[in-house]
Amino acid sequence: MRRIGRSLSMALIGAFALALALAAPATAQSAAGAALDDAFGAYQRGFYLTAFNEATKRAQQGDAAAMTLLGELYANGFGVGRDDIKAAQWYKQAAAAGDRNATFALAMFSFEGRAGARNTAEAARLLGEAARLGHPAANYNLALLYLQGQEFKQDFTRAAELLRVAADAGNAEAQYALATMYKEGRGVPKDAQQAALLMAKASIAGNLDAMVEFAIAQFNGDGVEKDESGAARLFLIAARRGSPIAQNRLARILMAGRGMAADAAAAIRWHIVAKQAGAGDPELDAFAARQPQTVRDAANTAVQKWLTGGIEAR
Repeated sequence: MRRIGRSLSMALIGAFALALALAAPATAQSAAGAALDDAFGAYQRGFYLTAFNEATKRAQQGDAAAMTLLGELYANGFGVGRDDIKAAQWYKQAAAAGDRNATFALAMFSFEGRAGARNTAEAARLLGEAARLGHPAANYNLALLYLQGQEFKQDFTRAAELLRVAADAGNAEAQYALATMYKEGRGVPKDAQQAALLMAKASIAGNLDAMVEFAIAQFNGDGVEKDESGAARLFLIAARRGSPIAQNRLARILMAGRGMAADAAAAIRWHIVAKQAGAGDPELDAFAARQPQTVRDAANTAVQKWLTGGIEAR
C-alpha cells in the first residue's frame, strides 16, 4: 500500500487546499446568495480584496460560508496579511454554524499547530465531525488515521467505509486507496475488478500512482480486459510525469515490442532515466550492453534532453 502508507502529515497538508472545496452556496437565487456569489466569484478570479469586502458583509449577517471564506483569506494571506489567529476565529464561527469546510480547516490547523499548540486528538475529532457532514477530504484523511492506527485503533473496515464516501464524491486519492484495499482484500473482500474500476477512475482524475497500477492491470488483464497497447500509452504518460516504475515498465515494453513497436534506443533511454530515480533493472542493463554503440549514444543524448528540459516525444 505504497501511497496509503505515506506520511499522514503530508497527506493532510496536501489536502489543505481548501479553495478546492469552497463553492458558491446553493442559495444563489436569493439576494443574499447572489452577494455571496460575488465574494466567491472574486475569490476564484484572484480578486481577493473584493472577495474580502464582500465576504465581510455577509459574515456580519451570520453567513457561515462567508465566514469560512474569510478564514481562507486570512490563512493564506490573500488580500489581507496572513493571520492564523484571525483565520481560526472565523473558521470556528463558521464551524459552530455547521460549515463542513470550516470544520475541516480547523482540523488541519490542529494537525499543523497553526493558531495554537498542535493537538492531534482535537484534529481527529474535528475530522470526524467534518466527515460526518460529508466533507470528502475529511473522510479520506480520517480513513488514513484508521489505516495507520493513529488516534484511533487500526480498523481497515472502518477505513474502507470512509474511503468509499470520499471516492464516491470523486476524490482521486480515496479512489486509489480504496482500489488498493480491494486489490489486497483489506477491509473489503478481495476484488480485482472493483480494484481496476477504482484505479481507472483515479487514473482519469490524474492520480499518478493509479495510472501506473491501472496500466499494470491493463497489461496483465487483471480485473480488466487485457490491453497491452492501452497500457503502453498510459505508461508513457506516467513516465513523462516522472514515475520511475512507469519509466521502467515502458523501457521493458520498448525492449520487447509489446504494446508498442520495439525501439532499442527509447528502451535504453527510459531505463537510464528510471535507474537514475532508483528503479534499476539488471535485464535492461544486459539488453543495453548488447546494443551497438550508436544506439547507446542516441539513448544517452535523449537522456540529456530529458534532464535539461524534457525528453522528446516517442
